[in-house]
Amino acid sequence: CVFTTPVELPTQISVGAMETDSGDGAIYLDYNASCPLHPQVIDAMRPFLFQHYGNPSSSHIFGAHAKSALEESRTQVAKLIGAEASEIVFTSGGSESINFALKGVAFNQFGDGRSLRKHRIITSAVEHPAVSQTLQYLSRFGFEIVTIPVDPTGMVRLEDLVAAINDSTFLVTVMHANNEVGTIQPISDIVRIVKSKNPHAIVHTDASQSVGKIPVNVRDLGVDLLTIAGHKLYAPKGVGALFIKSGTALDKLHHGASHEAGRRAGTENVLLNVGLGQACSIALIDGTRVAEHTKAMCDRLHAKLQELLPARVFLNGHPTMRLPNTLSVAFPGIQAATLLLKLRDRVAASAGSACHSGTIHLSSVLTAMGVEEARAVGTVRFSTGRWTTPEEIDRAAEIVAAEVNNLECV
Repeated sequence: CVFTTPVELPTQISVGAMETDSGDGAIYLDYNASCPLHPQVIDAMRPFLFQHYGNPSSSHIFGAHAKSALEESRTQVAKLIGAEASEIVFTSGGSESINFALKGVAFNQFGDGRSLRKHRIITSAVEHPAVSQTLQYLSRFGFEIVTIPVDPTGMVRLEDLVAAINDSTFLVTVMHANNEVGTIQPISDIVRIVKSKNPHAIVHTDASQSVGKIPVNVRDLGVDLLTIAGHKLYAPKGVGALFIKSGTALDKLHHGASHEAGRRAGTENVLLNVGLGQACSIALIDGTRVAEHTKAMCDRLHAKLQELLPARVFLNGHPTMRLPNTLSVAFPGIQAATLLLKLRDRVAASAGSACHSGTIHLSSVLTAMGVEEARAVGTVRFSTGRWTTPEEIDRAAEIVAAEVNNLECV
């Protein structure tokens, strides 16, 4: 499974030009929801659709080809985050990786199978549902879940973290970068605080949104567990990985044969894992250029919206410590769900809150940040990608501003 040098970063190619007409000319500004496949990822995967179909656990030549590709992909993932290949376990995506990490560490606390050794888990108020819902489930088994607040920019309050850690704390899970507002948490500082107060506590970070967008090195962060989601960095949906620092003990989530060095049962999906490996190799080579490009596009969109809607655009999240491609803005006085419905055929983005059966459900992230209801209801998240162009940004800003003006007049 040999990868080639990535193509030059396109500056004049839209997603619509990438052999897909699914958008019918619409501008895609929802890369935090999912990314299109990189062409080189498709090229790397293609042989495993038609030629290399062997089971990587088989001893014959067909299995050997699959096994070789699997391990090369594992190495590619490891290199991107500064890990050893033996510390990477392939999964079906970010949600499974999170479940494996949190349940694996938690259930390992049962020891003799009858009583808990330690019971406190600490998390933040702005986690993805894959974390918060998993912790809610674990609370049924006697685990104490302590949620620490965030400041108005979405940053964890470190003083509250210090106060929450006690002798019963065995697991801390705080996301690296928020999927809604993009705020980047000081994970290395969090790890330092946790380990200084309780050296044996395990620290997990959900890096689903950060890997491939900003530099992520597990040694620099100091974490014991880290989650990766493939479709957030131009790999396929349905594939991810979990970094497990050597020596970290987890109970299995899946039981069966001894796949993934005995840590996850089930025949590995070589096709998708090859795609993830290739995407990681591309990110390692040109990640810095892509980050600069997406930030420039994000900043351009913010400036254009402020120009077209003076004093009516409000930023959510940290002004500087946030993902380079993420822009969460509030348009007070309108409902984001209504705005996105007006935009759906022309600009793709996401709402900060949802409306179901006439009832508005505020974003838990924005609520935790203390964003007032009028702004939370009117919050839209735009997220740029490697193929976003200046022309698309300018056109999107004009379309969005026009619809905001129309809705304000209703």
